[in-house]
Amino acid sequence: MLGKLIVISAKIPEEVFQELQIRIPEGERSDFIRDAVVEKLGKIPKPDKILQLEGRIKSLEDALSEVKKFLADLEILTYEHEKIDPTAYCISDLDREIINYLKLHQGATTPELAKAIRTDRWTILNRLRQIGKRSKKELGKAIVEFDAGERAGKKRAWWLTFKE
Repeated sequence: MLGKLIVISAKIPEEVFQELQIRIPEGERSDFIRDAVVEKLGKIPKPDKILQLEGRIKSLEDALSEVKKFLADLEILTYEHEKIDPTAYCISDLDREIINYLKLHQGATTPELAKAIRTDRWTILNRLRQIGKRSKKELGKAIVEFDAGERAGKKRAWWLTFKE
C-alpha cells in the first residue's frame, strides 16, 4: 500500500517516549509511528490542490468582475452611492488618510497628498492605484480616478468618482 519503506529518525520528548513504551508493545511501535505520520499527512491538504483551488477562485473572481463591469457599462447594475464606503477598499491607515483627504478637499494632486500626509508621492501614487484596482475588481468601476485635465481649479489630480 505504501511502497518501499525508508528508515528515518526523530527526536521526541522523553515523556512521549515513555508513554509510547507503556501503551504500544515493542514490536508494534514502528507500525504505530508510521500510521500516525500517514494519518497526520492525510489531514494536511496537498499544496498543488491548494494552488489549483486558489487559481479557480481567482478565475471566478475575475469572471464576476467582468460581468459586473459589463453590467455597470450598460447601467443595468447601479450602485446606491450612499451605501458605498470608500474606506472598505483601504488596507492600511495610509490608505484611509488618502481617502479622507480626498473626501475633505474634493480631489487633490499627488504632491498635495504627499505633503499633507507627509510621505513621498510615489507611495501615494501606488496606494491610489491599489485602491482603484481593488474597487474596480469588486464594483466594476474604480472609486478613485486620475484626471489629467483641469477640474475644479486643479490640474492632474485624483478624484473620488462618487458622492457620499
